[in-house]
Amino acid sequence: MNLILLGPPGAGKGTQARRLEDTRGLVQLSTGDMLRAMVAEGGPLGQQAKEIMAAGKLMPDELMVEIIGERISKPDVANGFILDGFPRTVAQAESLDAMLADKGLKLHHVIEMRVVDEVLVERVTGRYTCAKCGKGYHDLFEKPKVEGVCDSCGGTEFKRRADDNAETVTTRLSQYHQQTAPILPYYQDHGVLKMVDGMADIDEVSRQIEAILA
Repeated sequence: MNLILLGPPGAGKGTQARRLEDTRGLVQLSTGDMLRAMVAEGGPLGQQAKEIMAAGKLMPDELMVEIIGERISKPDVANGFILDGFPRTVAQAESLDAMLADKGLKLHHVIEMRVVDEVLVERVTGRYTCAKCGKGYHDLFEKPKVEGVCDSCGGTEFKRRADDNAETVTTRLSQYHQQTAPILPYYQDHGVLKMVDGMADIDEVSRQIEAILA
């Protein structure tokens, strides 16, 4: 099963993708991770990507689709994938569909995790992680059982992302809406767009997603 999870920063896409990896054996494909892996491998595509990144240019859609195509051909993606960070435009969506069709594949569902911007700002600005093991916490919604001590590893140092501040999050939300708004009608017209309530708690969002995939 091949999916796209759509949603602004802080909507919970990463959490739900990890659950789908565990429950359904799907592989989350982040464009950033794929690019770094290709560059590290040093093949022709990786070399091309490295030169573009070194020049500070945007990755051409055609190359990004080619990189995704190579990645989904690997054995570990046999059960399907969850695409994260691509496509962002109708042209990218069309190129992705064409590539999948060439491989005899398709997108089964595009799931939009819909949330309220004001709540997202609160979600994102309050999150932090254990510096030792990376477990995530939140000032309001998910505090360690013992204050200042990580539940998972017992670490006592925590960190926050520098860009998890209200101004930056608001800018990222605006960019998300501008980029993503046009592709929603595209996938609606193709009959694959579904929506879940990203405002619900994590388990309820998982239930809604599972109901779509059933």
